[in-house]
Amino acid sequence: MTNLDNQGPGKSGLDRRTVLQTLGMAGVAAGATSWRADNAEGAPQAGEKVPDYFVTAKLTINGKDYSSAIDPRTTLLDFLREHVSLTGTKKGCDHGQCGACTVHVNGRRINSCLSLAATHDGDKITTIEGLGQPGNLHPMQAAFLDHDGYQCGYCTSGQIMSGVALLNEPCGPGDGDVRELMSGNICRCGAYKNIVAAIQQVRQGT
Repeated sequence: MTNLDNQGPGKSGLDRRTVLQTLGMAGVAAGATSWRADNAEGAPQAGEKVPDYFVTAKLTINGKDYSSAIDPRTTLLDFLREHVSLTGTKKGCDHGQCGACTVHVNGRRINSCLSLAATHDGDKITTIEGLGQPGNLHPMQAAFLDHDGYQCGYCTSGQIMSGVALLNEPCGPGDGDVRELMSGNICRCGAYKNIVAAIQQVRQGT
């Protein structure tokens, strides 16, 4: 689901070969120099020179344009949380297995921990912060409140983003159909029954 394929003549951004070549150079440079970043995604600290292998990522997130020099290995998840301070998207397993980091790219849901930020030049990214606001909630957010579709809340943003995406995906009418399409989102508290009820409320328009 990541955007690593050739973009084509009508698409701006990096193609797969360029990204892989840049990643290779980044690995060599990181091992050959004494430069070291103190945070997870490798952003330079104040006063530090930006390493030569960094790339400029230009992303449109929740309707706003963002640009930042980043290590090409930076995931979309880390870009959202560390570079633009949109921390509603959660880092759970960091291996694409829990769904806590789910966001929408051009209307489709993806696990942002598995996608490189630099490959999303020109894409439209929506996070939980862009879905609704207090006093103007998205119907899915309101339904989660109505049905207590959360307990600790850590997985909730990913659950809601997947639930919203499901509205535009082929899905049968039953609860089992919803559970199948939501199977990539784990709730360690076990609020699955309430989550399904919230999604069904929105699907049925009640």
